[in-house]
Amino acid sequence: MVHYKKHIYLLLSFLIAINSIACKEEHHEYHTIRDKIEDLSKSYDGNSITSEKYIKNLDLIEVTENGHTFLIPERKGKIELYACTECHTKPLEKMKGVDYQKAHWNIKLQHANENTMNCTTCHNKEDINSLTSFTGKKIDLNNSYNLCSQCHNQQYKDWAGGAHGKRIGSWAPPRASMTCVNCHNPHNPKIPSKWPARYNTQKVKERN
Repeated sequence: MVHYKKHIYLLLSFLIAINSIACKEEHHEYHTIRDKIEDLSKSYDGNSITSEKYIKNLDLIEVTENGHTFLIPERKGKIELYACTECHTKPLEKMKGVDYQKAHWNIKLQHANENTMNCTTCHNKEDINSLTSFTGKKIDLNNSYNLCSQCHNQQYKDWAGGAHGKRIGSWAPPRASMTCVNCHNPHNPKIPSKWPARYNTQKVKERN
């Protein structure tokens, strides 16, 4: 008799457990996070998460760099004095030694020493509306990162792969990323040090 009751008890326990699982599945409750991921993944087609709503009103262009295709901000339309030929009616070489205040008097080149770099290291002497590589290849201002990559090749590879720089919108596709000049001043690329948003007020008093 005791043996029979034991079997009845085990059977009832089993039925209760099965019913509990069915109820949990019906209400989307899962035993483990793996169960939940596997269940929700059945209806995921890979396109349900997107950052398009964050970037749809931005002026972006598509580029393919180092095997990666993504979006970057259009730059020439944001440069206040572009096109350069509106003011530069003579080639740069013919403007040397002209006795009047320089138009770009507020720009101080702090990128490399003057024996290594000057204005024409990056700006095309033949076509002032574009940049130039070390080998004289024309570089569009929208693709100025190709100029930076000549010296900063590792940073360029990291940026093209998404490990360096700032993402626009969100991490969901389509990928849109800032370029070098969106974060760094090309004439003075070092990002200045900043105090943290919160700091020890006692230290402030000590400094004063």
